[in-house]
Amino acid sequence: MKERVFVTSDWHFMHNRDFLYGPRGFSNVQEMTTAIIERHNEIVRPQDHVYVLGDLMLNDNAAGLAAIKQLKGQIHIIRGNHDTDSRMDLYNNCYNVVEIVEGKYLIYKSYHFYLSHFPCLCGNFDGNKPLKNRIVSLCGHTHTKDPFLDWDKGLIFHCEVDSNNCYPWNLDDIIEKIKEKV
Repeated sequence: MKERVFVTSDWHFMHNRDFLYGPRGFSNVQEMTTAIIERHNEIVRPQDHVYVLGDLMLNDNAAGLAAIKQLKGQIHIIRGNHDTDSRMDLYNNCYNVVEIVEGKYLIYKSYHFYLSHFPCLCGNFDGNKPLKNRIVSLCGHTHTKDPFLDWDKGLIFHCEVDSNNCYPWNLDDIIEKIKEKV
């Protein structure tokens, strides 16, 4: 079977704050962590590629790493604002992490994406060009439930778990949603 590509962000494993797990529908951080792992593994296969746009864990690094190691897929990590240098080094200890970068330019099925933790403007309102000739910013950070929160600013799609009921986004589904929006 051909591998698929997923995008997600802002797991915040072990970040024990109600403002994170409460709006996601959970009563505590462990319930949230368990649900994110289960939902991730429900749809991701071991050979699939998963781009995580930052903020993987906070506080208890050992428990956070244990959670990451339970996830299926080939994990590509893009640094978020909570991903300190020491955490970035720790991610290298995860057997399923295949790449750790600051940001990434990705071409997938002739579509162009810039992957970053933060929303980025990647074009000059080039709305007259076909979608395949434009760059879409895939981001996280804001914990929005609306993947099109910043659409009025440019081609920006939010991939945080908050915007997809704690599931990672399949990149093919993102493309279809953007095509509908454009």
